[in-house]
Amino acid sequence: MKQNNNINFLFFNIKKLILPFTFLLFTICLVLFSNTNLTAAKNGLILWASAVIPSLFPFFVATELLSNTNIVSFLGKHLNKIMRPLFNVPGEAAFAFVMGLISGYPVGAKIVSKFKEDGICTKEEAERMIAFTNNSGPLFIIGTVGITLFGNSTIGILLFITHFLSCITVGILLKYTLKPNISHIHSKKNVEQKKSINFSDLGEILGKSITNSISTILMIGGFVVIFSVVISILNQSHVFDLIYNIFSPIFNNLGISTEFIKPIFSGIIELTNGVSLVSNVHVKEISINIIISAFLLGFGGISILLQVFSIIAKSGLSIKKYIIGKFAQGIIAAIYTYFAITFIPFFNFDIKPVFSPVYSGLELPINIFGINNYFILFVLICILVYLIFHTRKKKNKSFLYK
Repeated sequence: MKQNNNINFLFFNIKKLILPFTFLLFTICLVLFSNTNLTAAKNGLILWASAVIPSLFPFFVATELLSNTNIVSFLGKHLNKIMRPLFNVPGEAAFAFVMGLISGYPVGAKIVSKFKEDGICTKEEAERMIAFTNNSGPLFIIGTVGITLFGNSTIGILLFITHFLSCITVGILLKYTLKPNISHIHSKKNVEQKKSINFSDLGEILGKSITNSISTILMIGGFVVIFSVVISILNQSHVFDLIYNIFSPIFNNLGISTEFIKPIFSGIIELTNGVSLVSNVHVKEISINIIISAFLLGFGGISILLQVFSIIAKSGLSIKKYIIGKFAQGIIAAIYTYFAITFIPFFNFDIKPVFSPVYSGLELPINIFGINNYFILFVLICILVYLIFHTRKKKNKSFLYK
């Protein structure tokens, strides 16, 4: 008995020392590899300033402004009949889902965290909602991954479609993890009391929205820089070489090029760097690059995971369901992408020139009457959502009359 207590005590002490030791080791590595770390930090800052801020900051401000209107309660009232049977979450989740999908990581988590603080959803619902409403946006998938990295807009469109379908699938699957004794009754007092923005309040609300958005975007910038340095340290310390040697036999048995090992693990740590490295691996069949990219986009990476964790920490939400959900989304997105490439000839890029535009008619940017392609995509999604909800509403009404 005494021996067991000693073992438990030793294990507890080791557990307590893990984080301090990790931080100390990180500090030492910053000094040892200072030259390469400086370059990595600069590259991280450039990536944040040139890609992250332009693509996310306007959406952060828009989300903050919309949250001060009645649109959330409006969606909750009209879409509860859709969201509750499909995902077992309140109708207000539609706002988090749409904004998260259009804006990209970590907008969905930010909105859901606010919902939990305002009493719009329960803790259990919020933890499930974060897992499927926090996604990568079309601007990053189609623009950055499809066009910039792969040089092919059709690849970006395929990745966005499978990403969209996989997050819906995860939301439906997580519905069945709900415990039978969980109550759906919660206060919506804070939402119902919100009024429309008046011109007299516009300056104050806009100022607060910009301040909150700056705080979030600075936090994301910090993560991008830090994880760029972490990847540099892992490269310089030959940790990636060790991982390469461990996983090489597994990849050889699976018939996958070992050149993907470092890019995959880089993507698991930080999404943008990982997808960039995956797209630069030149193999005979480009479908492997695309399928791996689909997994990384669905999973999101440890960097985004920690961004989400920092956002939801104030709301007292657990990160466990998010980790399970995003890993499942990565697997499901990869499977959907594989089936699309295998069974839909239009998406079979292995029989087309590698790393070149597949179909010129779909090359971006598409401009119709001077309107940007992303605006057109957004309008088409809105029309599709409206038609689905409108048809469902008519069916419900006809059923009631019967």
